[in-house]
Amino acid sequence: MARQVANVWWGMFAFATLVLVVVSAIWIYALVRKPRQTSQEQAMRINRWWIIGGGVVLPSVSIIVLLIFGIPTGRGMIPLPVDGEQPLKVEVTGHQWWWEVHYPDSGVTTANQLIIPAGRLIDVHVTSADVIHSFWVPRLGGKMDMLPGRTNVIRIEAGHAGIFHGQCSEFCGLQHTHMKLHVEAQTTADFDAWIAARENLSFTQRAPGAAGQVFDERCGQCHRVEGITDGNRAPDLTDLASRPSLGAGVIENDHEGLRRWLREHKSLKFGNGMPAHDDVPPETLDQIADWLETLAP
Repeated sequence: MARQVANVWWGMFAFATLVLVVVSAIWIYALVRKPRQTSQEQAMRINRWWIIGGGVVLPSVSIIVLLIFGIPTGRGMIPLPVDGEQPLKVEVTGHQWWWEVHYPDSGVTTANQLIIPAGRLIDVHVTSADVIHSFWVPRLGGKMDMLPGRTNVIRIEAGHAGIFHGQCSEFCGLQHTHMKLHVEAQTTADFDAWIAARENLSFTQRAPGAAGQVFDERCGQCHRVEGITDGNRAPDLTDLASRPSLGAGVIENDHEGLRRWLREHKSLKFGNGMPAHDDVPPETLDQIADWLETLAP
């Protein structure tokens, strides 16, 4: 679909370039040609031809050609019924400034990453929990506004396995730029394994000592960890350790990045809803980070 959109764009660009060249050539010719005597009747006839040709025929033909190529391309992004394997449904909710991703068929929920099977149609149901956002994965074609109280659907398909960059494309506040989405297309077998590993993922072991108490009393009020806490206002952390980044693409999710995020999230992503942890001892934050690193299938 992205390729079809690109082809339509390049076709429009080529045609616009051709029109520019032709009009410029006619303009230059009109400037340099020698004046000649023309009767009033001939002048009126020439003017009518230019009005009809340049003002009616050319725009009409251009629009018709554009519709011939554009309508089928647009239909490819519409979630119409298909024969054979049905599209995979994924629900994506935009928050300031992170992505909630839910797979309703399996009950799996993650954040800031969209994992899809390559070669299969994906119907992405998008909405917003606060302000207007916009779902956009440039290399997979098209984008769709995410409106509070309304669900829109866009169909995408990755032709091959790979990693693609997603981005909110509607200004949504201070950290609009830092609302990135990691999109990864996997083989069918790898995707099935990814889903299976998270379908029944649950934890019973809390963070040790004071770290567990701090997490339950603070973090757990907003964050959910299956089997531990039931928060629903912030990203689900159940498979946190397997994600490539923190803060929706702000910093890499590695040993040092996780600790830095817990200490400096207010400066790394100013305005985010997570409160500062200035009153929590550094060793307690390290214990929480150690425990968070275990949250993976």
